[in-house]
Amino acid sequence: MLEFLTFLGRNTRWLLAGFLLAFSSSIGQTYFIALSSGEIRSFFDLSHGEFGTLYMASTLMSALSLILVGRIVDFVSVRTACCFVFTGLAISAFLMSSVQSAVLLFFIIYGLRLFGQGMMIHTSMTTIGRWYSAERGRAISVSSSGLQAGEAVLPILFVTALAFLDWRTLWMVAAVALVLMLPVVLALVSKERVPSNKKIANPRVATNCRDWTMGEVTRDPLFWLMMLAIIAPPFIGTVIFFHQVYIVETKGWSIDAFAASFFIMSISTVGFSLFFGFLIDRFGAVAILPVFVFPLGLAAIMLGFIENQAVLFLFMVMFGISYGCSTALMGTLWPEIYGLKHLGSIRSMGIAFSVFASAAGPGLTGILIDFGISLDAQLAAMGIYAIAIFFLMILVSQLLLRRRSHEAT
Repeated sequence: MLEFLTFLGRNTRWLLAGFLLAFSSSIGQTYFIALSSGEIRSFFDLSHGEFGTLYMASTLMSALSLILVGRIVDFVSVRTACCFVFTGLAISAFLMSSVQSAVLLFFIIYGLRLFGQGMMIHTSMTTIGRWYSAERGRAISVSSSGLQAGEAVLPILFVTALAFLDWRTLWMVAAVALVLMLPVVLALVSKERVPSNKKIANPRVATNCRDWTMGEVTRDPLFWLMMLAIIAPPFIGTVIFFHQVYIVETKGWSIDAFAASFFIMSISTVGFSLFFGFLIDRFGAVAILPVFVFPLGLAAIMLGFIENQAVLFLFMVMFGISYGCSTALMGTLWPEIYGLKHLGSIRSMGIAFSVFASAAGPGLTGILIDFGISLDAQLAAMGIYAIAIFFLMILVSQLLLRRRSHEAT
């Protein structure tokens, strides 16, 4: 504990910058957008399937854009990247507060997803990944806890504020908050960090692997197998958060209880993110790779089959374990396997697939709901998929470790 507190004290400004970037991404995350999904669907007279399809299309377009736009973090300063991302997200939130056209709604959601879920997280994780080496796992875990802080605080604030303000005003408040946050972040990143030369105790953890080119990465079959696991949390999580109102309506649960359960998930995610961050610093991200999909699969099956509202809180704990592990992994896995030189481009590809998955979830499940296939059955199928991928990742992890050992000889 003393060592961890010392680590926090030595790195406060950089960890806080990563934290605020992650927290600010909340404005473009599905759970935040979905808090006003009922009002949006009502205003534009959209069914679940229609709004899900619009959401899917705009998010898919943002994922395609991210593959190209995400590369800028390899070529510009952190300050420039932050200015670009905060400005784009603030403009998108401001436009949401006054949107009157379904066509404009498409492009606003595109902006929210590109700059929020995509670029804001990408900038945070890529920057922290470059700034840290031996302590990368802990640094990613601490800075990414801004995501969980947003999940814990914003749904409750939003639902409470709706009693006094309309949803459009709340989007205006979000835009103003982003504008006020930018100078704070710029001040924190004005001094960039140089990674220490501290060695990791376990020689199986790579801190100075060779820098792969983007072409080499795309030709690596293990990269594509890892994508099968990486898409699972954003797909399943987005489905649940996007359809949260539908879930509580069909199961007869309380929307207030669902909003409150985010706090449980956030606490679980933060705790396990820190736990897995320590494990990654000690054993490496590759060794931990299979872990994150198994609790996700159990959580999805649990939510699909159990009707008692009490299961919601156990589900959020399981979800938090998976999210905590995946959060720590996604900031450490790529630099450990593929190096730092092209990290922005490589991470943008990984995040693009995550965004693709989050885009496909609401659209596909919304259409299936319209065709009479229950969301409970769909969640059970997702859970089975995640558990199957867990066993595949055990094999992938062993192959990556074997390849690293071979390259070192």
